[in-house]
Amino acid sequence: MHIPAYAHATIRAALPAIPTSRHVGRLDCCLCDEPFDDRLPVPLGPTETSGLFACRPCLRRLVARARRSRDAALAQDAERAQSESAAWTRVLARHLAGLKGVRTAAEAVARLAEEEKLEPRRIAWLLVSLESAYAWATNDALEPPPSANPEDTSLKDADFRLALEMISAREAVAERLAYGLINEGIPAEPELCKEFECPEGCSDRHHSSHIDCGPDAIFEDLAEHGVVIDHQDPPVAHGAAGAAQETAGPDIAEMTDQLVAVLEYFGVDANDTELLVSAAAVGLVADAWRDGPLDAIHAVDRGPSDGEMFAQSVDLYRRARVALIAAEEHDPEALLAFQAVASDVDLPWAGGSCFTLRNSGEPTDEFVQQLDDRVWYTSETIRKRGWRAGVLHRAASAAVKAPASFGMPGWPATVASAIERLAALDRSDAPEALADLTAVEDALREAPDRMGVDALDWLCTRGVLG
Repeated sequence: MHIPAYAHATIRAALPAIPTSRHVGRLDCCLCDEPFDDRLPVPLGPTETSGLFACRPCLRRLVARARRSRDAALAQDAERAQSESAAWTRVLARHLAGLKGVRTAAEAVARLAEEEKLEPRRIAWLLVSLESAYAWATNDALEPPPSANPEDTSLKDADFRLALEMISAREAVAERLAYGLINEGIPAEPELCKEFECPEGCSDRHHSSHIDCGPDAIFEDLAEHGVVIDHQDPPVAHGAAGAAQETAGPDIAEMTDQLVAVLEYFGVDANDTELLVSAAAVGLVADAWRDGPLDAIHAVDRGPSDGEMFAQSVDLYRRARVALIAAEEHDPEALLAFQAVASDVDLPWAGGSCFTLRNSGEPTDEFVQQLDDRVWYTSETIRKRGWRAGVLHRAASAAVKAPASFGMPGWPATVASAIERLAALDRSDAPEALADLTAVEDALREAPDRMGVDALDWLCTRGVLG
């Protein structure tokens, strides 16, 4: 007779504490004490011929009892797991919403610090309140219950992204406060106003936003305060790459390691140059063109549609990629080719669109200024820290902000999901470009903007592209 494992404990508990000679002699059942007579005894061990023996009716009764207990326990465990899961889902949702709110606040603080519209004291208070919000959001670490899905990485991802934004905010505020304090001590120099072509009403104080002290100043300054650090001068290299290395300063290796770690976390191989350049092009478009003032233009009635935004971003991605490759082969000024197209307010957008930024009726000065500033920043990074440093910086931004965009490793998976959703839709009113699913898949993978704005708008309106 087969005795299931879940019944072993129940049977063991029913065995007599002190067996009789008839029990071990296979004469009486050790569970009910009834003689076996012509019934077949079932051995309970330790061997087939020695130990205790029981009858089948007793064993079936105990197995049935064990089965009922097991099923009841499983049902209770399932109810408890379901209750835990529901409670965890609610707690996690609230926690993730809190982390997202602080991350958005960190982005805003970094932006305000970089724009230099607020006085340094106000920026300092913003950082203090941001740090308080960050501490409240992260001090009590959540521990998922055993029933939680072990493959759910949403909490880990949210913590990681928040940490990145906090680093960016702290860096931006630190730089703003440092230069703010330095500029407060700068004396008035009216003799420079003519050279700088200052407007009327100038305070005669000409503030600095970037000071290059060279690679050794920090060690000399610390030595004045009793902190002596052994260091070596950076090696003298030849050519443009060497010049960029000399200007880079001692923090390049650390910065590079951090950016590579970010890319690896999001599945981007920093050693694959082609993939790295593509990610950097996505990042340059996202940082310089897509983020910020364009959102306000996109939201107005005469603004671009979602399909037009998508088509134009793909076209600019190609231009950014070409410009970044040219920046390595020639010099950072090659990025001006991308900047000229991206900031042209009179240029019709890609995908057969007639939209121009000027025709939106919205102010574009802030948009153009931001784009110029961020392209300039990338140029300066390449010039002073080397081409790879500039590309890593923009690629890491893309990995965080747009990991599934066209040009990123996650795009093929996005296309596959989009085709599945599209196949399930009624396409009777869809543009002709969406009739053949194979052709649509190929177009989305290679050149989505060439499908045309009408087709992209149809896809965006129905949430096909996520």
